[in-house]
Amino acid sequence: MDQNGSSPSYKDIAAQFAEARAAKVKSDATSRSSSKRAGATSTNKVEEVRFKTSHGLLVVFLTWIFIIHVLGLYFFTKGFLLTKLVLDFKSECKSSPVEIRGPRSLGTPYEGCWHPKSFDKAVIILVDALRYDFTIPFTNSPDFPAPRHFHNSFPILYETAKEQPQNAFLLPFIADPPTATLQRLKGLTTGTLPTFVDAGSSFAGTAIGEDNIIGQLRDANKTLVHLGDDTWQALFPGQFDVELTHAYDSFNVWDLHTVDEGVTEHLFPLLNPLNSSKWDVIVGHYLGVDHAGHRYGPDHPAMTAKLQQMDATIRRMIDSVDDSTLLVVMGDHGMDAKGDHGGESDDEVEAALWMYSRRGSFGRTSHESLLPPQTAKERPVGQIDLVPTLSLLLGVPVPFNNLGAPISEAFIGKGGSDWENLATVHELTAAQIKRYQHEYSNARGLDESTVSKPVALWNAAQKAWTEAVKAAKKPSSESWREAFESLSRYQEENLRICRALWARFDIPSMLQGILILAWALTLLIGYARSTKDLDIAELSPLLIVRAAIGAGVGAAIGLGVSYLDTEWTLLNCSLFGAAIGSLFAVSSVSYYIRRRLALPLPNSLWGGLALLLTVSQSAGFASNSYTIWEDEILLFFISTFGILALISSARHENPVDRTLGIYHSTIFIVLGRVASLSRLCREEQMPYCRSTYYASANSSTSAFWQLLIPYFLAIALPSVIKSYYQGTRSYEGSAGLWIGVALRLGLLLTAIFWTLDAADDGDWFDLPEGALKTVRTVISQLVFGIALAAGTTTFAWAKPCISIGMESKEAPAGKNEARTVVSGQVVTILGYANAHGSRYFLLLCNGLLAVILLQKPMGGGAIAIMGWQILSLLEIVDSNNLSMTAIGPVVLGLLGNFHFFKTGHQAALSSIQWESAFIPLHTIRYPWSPMLVLGNTFGAQILAALAVPLLVLWKQPPKKKGLLGDVAKAASTLMLFHTTIALATTLWAYWLRRHLMLYRIFSPRFMTGVIVLLVVDLVVAFMAVGGVRWNTLAVADVFGY
Repeated sequence: MDQNGSSPSYKDIAAQFAEARAAKVKSDATSRSSSKRAGATSTNKVEEVRFKTSHGLLVVFLTWIFIIHVLGLYFFTKGFLLTKLVLDFKSECKSSPVEIRGPRSLGTPYEGCWHPKSFDKAVIILVDALRYDFTIPFTNSPDFPAPRHFHNSFPILYETAKEQPQNAFLLPFIADPPTATLQRLKGLTTGTLPTFVDAGSSFAGTAIGEDNIIGQLRDANKTLVHLGDDTWQALFPGQFDVELTHAYDSFNVWDLHTVDEGVTEHLFPLLNPLNSSKWDVIVGHYLGVDHAGHRYGPDHPAMTAKLQQMDATIRRMIDSVDDSTLLVVMGDHGMDAKGDHGGESDDEVEAALWMYSRRGSFGRTSHESLLPPQTAKERPVGQIDLVPTLSLLLGVPVPFNNLGAPISEAFIGKGGSDWENLATVHELTAAQIKRYQHEYSNARGLDESTVSKPVALWNAAQKAWTEAVKAAKKPSSESWREAFESLSRYQEENLRICRALWARFDIPSMLQGILILAWALTLLIGYARSTKDLDIAELSPLLIVRAAIGAGVGAAIGLGVSYLDTEWTLLNCSLFGAAIGSLFAVSSVSYYIRRRLALPLPNSLWGGLALLLTVSQSAGFASNSYTIWEDEILLFFISTFGILALISSARHENPVDRTLGIYHSTIFIVLGRVASLSRLCREEQMPYCRSTYYASANSSTSAFWQLLIPYFLAIALPSVIKSYYQGTRSYEGSAGLWIGVALRLGLLLTAIFWTLDAADDGDWFDLPEGALKTVRTVISQLVFGIALAAGTTTFAWAKPCISIGMESKEAPAGKNEARTVVSGQVVTILGYANAHGSRYFLLLCNGLLAVILLQKPMGGGAIAIMGWQILSLLEIVDSNNLSMTAIGPVVLGLLGNFHFFKTGHQAALSSIQWESAFIPLHTIRYPWSPMLVLGNTFGAQILAALAVPLLVLWKQPPKKKGLLGDVAKAASTLMLFHTTIALATTLWAYWLRRHLMLYRIFSPRFMTGVIVLLVVDLVVAFMAVGGVRWNTLAVADVFGY
């Protein structure tokens, strides 16, 4: 009772009790909720650590596979890329290879070491990429029914050779492939033949160690001046006068004028008679013609302007040189129809050589050869012939390793009848070649059968020489001519022998490389396709430990072997032992998990198709015609997959799945056909192929209509990607901002970039030189900033592409959303069913934007089509439940290889688009410039490797278990595909090493295959699987593990 004596009512007591009980229940619920959240947080932390550990170990294991591939390719290329033994011998002025005859005072550079010198000074002008037909008058032909821009623009060489045959001659100047500038400079200065080891170092010049004409001139106390291409400085460091030399960057193919203007600016003051005592030999290397070819192609007004500029410059030189100075103008190689070079087509190897003497020192061996040849097939001389010719004309010894012969026009005399002099210089050169041959045979241990024919020819030449000298008191011209011809036959045969000798392969080393690659392929088959009911990501710790132990033991054994066999170097023994030991140790794991292994045989139509496509492409590389037409065959493979996917989709019982499957399969097929319209034909495909990648077959610029492609992409591509996101209700969160705004802005800037590039090429605007280049550079850097800097940041820190909504009434959840009830409110999560895939695709968007910028407009369109095809492939894989089969990664590999061709590339050095190194840069910068060229060349394969986790992640719910293992299986399957291709091209290069088309077709395809393998290995390990780490952590941060 209260103080008033009244008692509380029952209702009051019940209300108080209910309130107290509710408070108790709420308190207990809060306590349980807190305890549950704490437990969930603790569990998530444990799972996060476990995931990070598994992921890190997986990356380490994939890196080990990359290292094994590198070692296998190292041993194979060491035996396959040909090398020659470089002798340290040097020719000496006082050591003539033959007995000096007559009263001449020889043995000093002043008079001439082995032969009386004809000139005191020389101006050697190298016009890079000066093709022979650039120098002769236009004549109608089936190839050129009308003059092109490169015709009749450089007439001075032909005019002087025709009108003043005693003063000048013009000849085709045939280069030995590869036609890269570095290799050509080595041949032009040493007189030796290139090998593939030289080709492998085409763009990283190292000092020439063997005897060469530059060194001989320096030994003769000549003052040498170099102007132009800085490659000379790398090859001959310290040989040129420091104060008078001016070198310029040679790699910026966008710049047509800086180098040429610099050479001309510093050359003519030196030709002034007041400065004649400052120099003896000037080497001027002009690059404008070469750069005009790379940038525009030969059939462009810019080429006309450069050739006319060179014509005017050479005319000034003719007026400036004196009687004692030899003027030489030559090309180091030619260029193909697009302005590129590096291969061995006729247009690439047919350069021009012109020599001029004011006082008149030259002649012709016959009246028929009075005029310069009308084609490069008539009276050609080899570029290695320049070395003995210049050496004897300037009075220095012929370099010891020289294989060239003196050019007849330089020694036959004004009347064309001095056969004695011509025979004498040929005897000197042939004797030096014999001396070199003797030393080389001793160093290599060659048997007598190898050199028996040259020796016989040498004996015949000596007999003819003796008869010419001693048979009569005054030998006839016919006797000297016979001696000359005999010596020429000896030199030609010796050259043939040397080509064969330097085509010798290191078979044991090649087989070692093949063994390592084949063993690695076997392991990848077991790792990617032989395990059943096993998360292969969990095998990483065991595999890594065994790989490390095996590598250590194998390296130790190899080290011991190196002391027992002196033919094996310590490094090679250790590396081979480490590779084999590591492979053996990893292979031993299969014994412990043998019950969880299955034969890697296909158990479905799709598995069989994946095997068939991989084996068919690999086997096809044994055929040169297959390799030539690989782009068409890849289109057939891709279309075959699309047709089978369409048939499979048509059999779905669910009408929605059936409709979507048919739609995406049709889109996949049609897009492949559209992409095939972009083509860059290789020479062997002509005349059955028409190039469409550039404005014409003779151009390396884009047509006006092609400039519209990037603008179309800016409008269409983000919308296409958005449609796929909307299909899973995933166009939420950062997806709208990144795809709808950032990607579209980046593509629009890319379109503006290529428009400004065309404006700069076509001189659309009257602006200061370099202004548009500066604007383009800023724009391209902005695009890379969006794609790589902002894009990486967005991908690293963005939340999943989902949104959460609250509703008062519950409705049925859609397929791509999740719903739950909280406090009477319905919580809807849009994009739930594709939380992993929609977020990871943002990384691929970054790659698409960067690669599209690096391609010409036509190539950018092909890359965009590839991105669309990848999205369609993901839908096909999902609708047909193919995420765990090998067909997805194999088709991705085929797409990458197919679009490699559609972006203006071929398995040939000449198709490399070097100008891509300067898209965001003004000058060459390491390592960025090479990385840009790699991105341009292998952008399609990089995107395919980057997309491979999507085959597993697309349309997967947030808390799907075992995703990392599934990603590892898909990633290793893609690596398996490219390993198979690389091993196949390696095997065929080994087997066909004596094939006529080895260096033209099989070797370039081998090198393309192995570079693609290494690039894919790195992208898969560090970008694709690395991206999965960020993606999984971001999704788990919202939904847990």
